[in-house]
Amino acid sequence: MQTNYNGIPVPANGKAIEYANGVYTVPDHPIIPFIEGDGTGRDIWRASKRVFDAAVEAAYGGKRKVEWYEVLAGEKSYRKNGEWLPDDTVKATMDFRVSIKGPLTTPVGGGIRSLNVALRQLMDLYQCIRPVKYYAGVPSPVKHPEKLNVVIFRENTEDIYAGIEFREGTPEAAKLIAFVNDEMLKGTKKRVRLDSGVGIKPISITGSKRLVRAAIAFALKEGRRTVTIVHKGNIQKFTEGAFREWGYEVAVEEFRAETVTERESWILGNLEANPKLTAEENAALIEPGIEFAAKEFGEGVVAEVKAVLASIGETHGAGKWKQKVLINDRIADSIFQQIILRPEDYSILATTNLNGDYISDAAAAQVGGLGIAPGGNVGDGYAVFEATHGTAPKYADKDVINPGSLILSGVMLFDFLGWNEAARLIESSIEKTIAQKFVTYDFERAMQGATKAKTSEFATRMIENMQG
Repeated sequence: MQTNYNGIPVPANGKAIEYANGVYTVPDHPIIPFIEGDGTGRDIWRASKRVFDAAVEAAYGGKRKVEWYEVLAGEKSYRKNGEWLPDDTVKATMDFRVSIKGPLTTPVGGGIRSLNVALRQLMDLYQCIRPVKYYAGVPSPVKHPEKLNVVIFRENTEDIYAGIEFREGTPEAAKLIAFVNDEMLKGTKKRVRLDSGVGIKPISITGSKRLVRAAIAFALKEGRRTVTIVHKGNIQKFTEGAFREWGYEVAVEEFRAETVTERESWILGNLEANPKLTAEENAALIEPGIEFAAKEFGEGVVAEVKAVLASIGETHGAGKWKQKVLINDRIADSIFQQIILRPEDYSILATTNLNGDYISDAAAAQVGGLGIAPGGNVGDGYAVFEATHGTAPKYADKDVINPGSLILSGVMLFDFLGWNEAARLIESSIEKTIAQKFVTYDFERAMQGATKAKTSEFATRMIENMQG
């Protein structure tokens, strides 16, 4: 452990969070690194830190205290050290295990394409966790935003975010295109156009299974009833489709006693509705039109019915499956309308990287937008919580931006530490402040009778609301 990082001394009064055998040990005065962030990050961090410290003080009366430790990244780091993401910053976030950050800009003109992606990949933060829930009074474009309460688990290291792509016209692109056309597509009519930019989309067994495993474990821990695997497997069968299959394998092989798949629930439910149902009749119910399919297909479905009843008929039958966590899947484009039309049917979404990026922001729009959408990036032994919106540089240092995203990311951080009392204080206070219609400009303009507050004033009101 270093005594300073980027030339900034480590707080003398704090201790590092420890991690061993899957368990975090959190001292009463943990050292938690923070990256202030670029643009409006400065405003929202100052406000959020005041809220965090007030909540910890109110919850624990001085017994516990966060020793905040600034580490450098983004524009502030570049101006001081000539580096967008210094090695010392990555080392500090790893040495101290749990950290929080504001929004970072993407460097212009080359170098690291995204500092956020770089942190996730360097620390193998494979879970991007995005809770999406409604706080009463927040302006929303939908009639019943309160019906949406999902946690999105987005795979965070693979897919197109792996950054394996080559610009059109470069020797590297030409070499890859030639290999694909001349070797992999030889003898077919498929061709990659020679004037293409090309990228590679890796989806691995390891990356897929550990993400779905984390989603199911969270569902069991939090008492959530469904985990939905979101994919585009109808088109991308060997990447997105494989993610779906590997997800089901995790559920069946590792969480057999606690889960039931959607097809299994149909089979068990059909038999409960009609105990005299034959396997052939059951197969016809779960696959309508089976009589018109190839003989081999029909035989396979009948075999599936028999296998399910033989393996879990006793443990999951007679209605017991209804108490299990339901594992289902939905096509990515379908889930966008599903969370609008039937939001109450979804609790946890486990997604590939790009799909998770899209659906996280779309879901957030239903409950007030990115200004109030928290996020966390979690690996095995490390976690970085962050505001999910951009830097909005034109509003920087004007004390007007909604700090809700970073404040609620702090709620996630405190829950992660096991400091649930502080987390609930913050969450109830932000709800109370919004209910008082004392909000920043983004909410005020859509909320009749609201008072427009500065970023700092919103934080002050939150702190006051914690006291009474």
